[in-house]
Amino acid sequence: MVLVFRWLLRFFTGAVLLGLATFAGALWLAGRSLPEYNAEHPVSGISAPVEIVRDNANVPHIFGQSDEDVYFGLGFAHAQDRLWQMMILRRTAQGRLSEVFGERTVRIDEIMRRLDFYRLATQSVEAQDEYARAALTAYSAGVNAWLTRVNEEAMGRGAPEFFLFSNQIAPWQPADSIVMIKMMAMELMSQLEDEVLRARTSLMLSEERVADILPEAPGEGVAALPDYAALFPELPRYAEAAPRPEDPLWPANTHELAGASNVWAADPSRSAAGGTLLANDPHLGFSAPGFWYLARMELQTGGVIGGTIPGIPAVLVGRGEQMGWGLTSSYMDDQDIFIEKLNPDNPDEVMSPTGWEPLQIRNSIINVKDAAPVTITLQWSENGPIIPGDYFGLNTVTPRGHVASLAWTALSPRDTSMSSVLRLMRAQSVEDGIAAGELFIAPSQNLTLADATSIAMKTVGAMPRRSSNHQSQGRIPAPGWLAVNRWQGRMGYAANPEFTAPEGGIVGNTNNKMTDRPFPFHVSFNYGDTQRVQRWNRLMQSREVHTRESFIEAQLDTVSISARTLLPLVAADLWFTGAAAPEGTREHQRQRALELLADWNGEMNEHLPEPLIYSAWMRALQDRLIRDELGPLAREFTHLEPLFVERVFRDVDGASVWCDVIQSAATETCAEMARLALDDALLWIDENWGDALESLRWGDAHEAVHRHKVMGDIPGLGWLVNVRQSTSGGDNTLMRGKSVGTGPNPFLNIHGAGYRGVYDFADPDSSVFITATGQSGHFLSSHYDDLGELWRRGEYIPMSLDPELARAAAVGITLLEPR
Repeated sequence: MVLVFRWLLRFFTGAVLLGLATFAGALWLAGRSLPEYNAEHPVSGISAPVEIVRDNANVPHIFGQSDEDVYFGLGFAHAQDRLWQMMILRRTAQGRLSEVFGERTVRIDEIMRRLDFYRLATQSVEAQDEYARAALTAYSAGVNAWLTRVNEEAMGRGAPEFFLFSNQIAPWQPADSIVMIKMMAMELMSQLEDEVLRARTSLMLSEERVADILPEAPGEGVAALPDYAALFPELPRYAEAAPRPEDPLWPANTHELAGASNVWAADPSRSAAGGTLLANDPHLGFSAPGFWYLARMELQTGGVIGGTIPGIPAVLVGRGEQMGWGLTSSYMDDQDIFIEKLNPDNPDEVMSPTGWEPLQIRNSIINVKDAAPVTITLQWSENGPIIPGDYFGLNTVTPRGHVASLAWTALSPRDTSMSSVLRLMRAQSVEDGIAAGELFIAPSQNLTLADATSIAMKTVGAMPRRSSNHQSQGRIPAPGWLAVNRWQGRMGYAANPEFTAPEGGIVGNTNNKMTDRPFPFHVSFNYGDTQRVQRWNRLMQSREVHTRESFIEAQLDTVSISARTLLPLVAADLWFTGAAAPEGTREHQRQRALELLADWNGEMNEHLPEPLIYSAWMRALQDRLIRDELGPLAREFTHLEPLFVERVFRDVDGASVWCDVIQSAATETCAEMARLALDDALLWIDENWGDALESLRWGDAHEAVHRHKVMGDIPGLGWLVNVRQSTSGGDNTLMRGKSVGTGPNPFLNIHGAGYRGVYDFADPDSSVFITATGQSGHFLSSHYDDLGELWRRGEYIPMSLDPELARAAAVGITLLEPR
């Protein structure tokens, strides 16, 4: 027995030692790809030495003798820190993920091949101006120079992920950078799914009730949709949509998680220090590493600093010495779905205004790791690519004998957006910045500008020209064979909304509606915000003058106007009512919840219980209101629509009818629905977070989840590569933290301000910025998530163009020498 025990002990000890050795070896191999920032590298492709000074937050400050050399340095720095991220984004755009990940990503590759982004980006290279082509070439050379160093010096394949997946890396090319902007359009798109949802809802509800559940900004509730069933009478009232891919690599968000952001600026008359101010926090889906990468470039026109996206040789949001700029999603209606009628005698032809027209057709082969290649047939009509019905729910709105095509400004083969952003980065005044925006195609943005003396806002991006007689005005799919529905080119840049030198001295946007022009000059019927703008307006007008600190305070504001509006309405008949109830009963729990909410000011603070009670209540209430009318379609409404609940409880145009359960014999009131929904919410909270209401923390439910898109779900690696943070804010606060809306915890924060910046032109070097994770994409780097805790606490780092300040506490200085 003793002998057996000894051998078991030896076996266990050996297994432990072997495991430790394997783990240490894996860490050593992974650590080989950590870049050494204090280094000199001989490289080809530069005309003079390039210096990359990394300040104490690992933000690279790049200095060179020419702009081309500086772009080379940015490409080198991007590749040093984010090589894996860049290569995966490029593979996604090319539709080549399945070569690495196998059958799991075939559907992603198929939709990217059908959209044909990469071929369009390749064609767009020649459309760029001379400066942009030179910048793209130099940037590509910088990326490739780092790839050369990785190969020559055996630097762990460039990133630890390449030990688990294919390490075949093609050289970077100018088209790779152009397609990254198209991928941003994919990330931010919302109009396609909105059209499908409106059409599906209109098949089930009357026009008045569609106006309730899908109100148009700013909330008048006038839908005036054509009868979709009349356009396509053979469609069923309800059809089940094909499931949406759940893969983290899926490149498009749901329409409720499409782009969002905040931006505002004040001119000198509204600034305490007498200089202009600008604040910007663009919102995207969270990931680790994040989308944003902070960088400074010293160009011939002066220094620029701000947020870049690895793969794109430009500061997309930030400031120069003379001017700052910020972006918010404009929600321009730059997508239309067309229903194409197939020729019953030849399925390769569709109806056009002049008769049957052949589709453009070509085959594409998707190579799949560990499986046979998949051949797909790509088809384009005159309106755009044919999208199969199992994407975006198109099968639910496409009649038999028809297919759906997509018109989208991002599908331009002469996309000059890259030239536009490079001109913007070198602009010295508001006027120059507005002029630079004319070349921008997609994704459409609201560009806010501030120079030393003036501020402005201009919507940039190609706005489709539609006929005033368009059958659906672009709000639901329309017959593609009718000339009246087809796009008629692009509207002139002057038609894009513009606000210069505002009389009140402040301009801003929270994705809200900015103009009330009639169709077809309307910009959009659907916007990303009707709530945050109310809080922003109050904060801006509550002060005669603003400071950098007041702009930061507004950026970090967590008060929910939605909560302040809805609670008095929904709980009007419940406050302090009912007899005293013993502890432990449902009535007592309800009374305690109402007491907490009655004393609450609507602040979505991570340490408070009230935000969780309110959010769970409103979620349960909306579900009870719509479930009987919409049936399984109710699953598509995953987030609270405050305007809908407000219309119901104010009984706008008879909207209180939603409170009555159609299937029941009784007539339920809105007060009954509110009480039942509160009980539902408290039961859910009890099951998931416990029944001690005072001990609840909103931040426990509202964790920000930054997941590694590839390794985040691998057992044992998730704790190394994923970043989780307790956060304040909510779906409708200025410090926006959009919840996932589905799953066991629908309040997980997965979409928000990955970048925040506040620029003060009274003292430009006092400007500040921050990102949500860190600069490095290497999970063993100390800079992988070092900025995350600052971001969570609402802190920032200096955004100075002073080179000596960057050198003073540099974590490393990289010198690139010409070979």
